[in-house]
Amino acid sequence: MNATDYQSFAETWENRATIRTRPRRLVEDDQRLIYPLSRQPLVLAQTFERECPQLRDFALVQSLYKFINDVVIFETEIVDRTARRIAKNRFAIRFPFACRYDAMTVVVDEDYHALVAMDFMQQTIALSGIEPISLPAEIELSRAIPAALALAPEHLRDALELICVGIAENTLTDDVAAFARDDTVKPSVKGLMADHLLDEGRHSAFWARLTRIYWQSASQDDRQCLAAILPVFLDQYLTNDIQKAFDFELIAQLPVAPHVHQALREEVMDMAYPIHSQHPLLSNILRFFRSSSMLDSPCVQHALAHYLPQARSAL
Repeated sequence: MNATDYQSFAETWENRATIRTRPRRLVEDDQRLIYPLSRQPLVLAQTFERECPQLRDFALVQSLYKFINDVVIFETEIVDRTARRIAKNRFAIRFPFACRYDAMTVVVDEDYHALVAMDFMQQTIALSGIEPISLPAEIELSRAIPAALALAPEHLRDALELICVGIAENTLTDDVAAFARDDTVKPSVKGLMADHLLDEGRHSAFWARLTRIYWQSASQDDRQCLAAILPVFLDQYLTNDIQKAFDFELIAQLPVAPHVHQALREEVMDMAYPIHSQHPLLSNILRFFRSSSMLDSPCVQHALAHYLPQARSAL
């Protein structure tokens, strides 16, 4: 895809964007879950189910708060920053006006998602009476992107930022989709996630298309340099250190005996996903590399061999 072939999704945005078409989501006072059990394995741990099952809803509400906090950081500090610079033509890679217009719709969407998430959090606090425990000040991308950019020469930092955000937006889409499909949670939560997913599907395609435009015009030397940095980004992005620290803080807040705290911490330590081809997000990342055409490049296949050994056979 060349920049001149880019087709704007402006009309689709006008007709379907959630900021244009969706009502406010109100939290129901019912018996359904506020957060899926499958997304907080702590509450499914043997020790938790044996020693403190009555604290399940407290743990799930806190997990929702953490998820919302992550969304706000991701949308306003990560995606907004890159999309806004593209929209305002302050990016090292020059895109045509149609791309920049669409980038501004991404800015609007992401800030709206953050606003809706904050509203939902306030509603949940009012309904449950449960105040948030200390929430993380950063997400994995807050560390992964700077770590990757520090290794890139100046002229390639915006290109690398584009790729990193593209990867993140494409993995987030499936994450939200799994959340929206869970029938155990409140309808308002499912609706909130379905609304988010409607916009994120458009965003994921947008970032893949912009990455494709850049990659097809990049020199071989630049491609090789960027490919070599990808493992550093993936190592930082796919860790669960921040989630584990949050879970430890959550465990510390549970009114249980010290030996129960210790047993829960030990069980949480065993819940990490390995950073190799079995990590659940890697299939989504592979799809992004395909759609952006990056996976067509031998240097990318080589760089991802440890993470995506199926990459070569997927071509």
